[in-house]
Amino acid sequence: MRKFSDLSDQEILALAISNEEEDSRIYADFAHALAENYPDSASVFSGMSAEEDEHRRDLIDAYTARFGSHIPLIRRQDIRGYIPRKAAWELRTRGIETIRGYVSEIEADAARFYREAAQRTTDAATRRLLGDLARAEDTHVGVAREMEEQRLPLEKRDAEDQQARRRFVLQIVQPGLVGLMDGSVSTLAPVFAAALATHAPWNAFLVGLAASLGAGISMGFAEALSDDGKLSGRGAPLLRGLVCGAMTTLGGVGHTLPFLIDSFATAMAVAMGVVVVELIAIAWIRWKYQETPFGSAIVQIIFGGLLVFITGVLIGSAG
Repeated sequence: MRKFSDLSDQEILALAISNEEEDSRIYADFAHALAENYPDSASVFSGMSAEEDEHRRDLIDAYTARFGSHIPLIRRQDIRGYIPRKAAWELRTRGIETIRGYVSEIEADAARFYREAAQRTTDAATRRLLGDLARAEDTHVGVAREMEEQRLPLEKRDAEDQQARRRFVLQIVQPGLVGLMDGSVSTLAPVFAAALATHAPWNAFLVGLAASLGAGISMGFAEALSDDGKLSGRGAPLLRGLVCGAMTTLGGVGHTLPFLIDSFATAMAVAMGVVVVELIAIAWIRWKYQETPFGSAIVQIIFGGLLVFITGVLIGSAG
């Protein structure tokens, strides 16, 4: 891996050409990935890809005028201290705002690269060229913002943000909430029944752990097999199944872990406290993402949880 300070003028220009080509392709990948769900943002990124391609052509013209037609392959990852760009597929699942923010970072990094490169070279013509490119990248940031304002007015951006939120709710929140509710509520009966029947915290822990893992596996498969997501827009079945299964297990394990405490009375008290926190968390998620009145959500989830808890207490006491 080479130091940036060791690069010649020829290598700096070759690196700049490689950078511009990579950035152009990243923007084109973003445009392609977002075309179906965010067509207006995709149009913005297509325009930015064209801008980067124009910069690349200008750099190639300057390079060939000084050094000929052969351009050596030098990439960011070949230079010590430079962080490689993230590919579009690494960011497409993180939301449209994450992608927009990353694009701004790309533009700022490019301007910083050209300013640093201009300071390194001793050739007046190359220094002038790199300085011009730094200013061009600074301008490009402004151009990108203008393009976004022209092609992505506030109402369209709001509509895309609402679509992103809806997808997040359908693909992550909804299966996660179903799992959390099932894990937190359905495992109450076996855990507290075992605890009251045996008065042995370790036995209650084993029962709760088994119930939580079993419910997590069952709910994960049920969610993944229920819908392929193509018509409903609920996303990849595997992702939904993993989210649902993990949250089901988490919901059950939460009030199971206190039974690792040796004291039965203390374990019971802590477990019941955890149950209250779990039920409040479920009510908050329903209020936050499903627009359920918080009071109604609290009453509904506590009523259901209380029924299951009483069932476990009655069965455990009978033992």
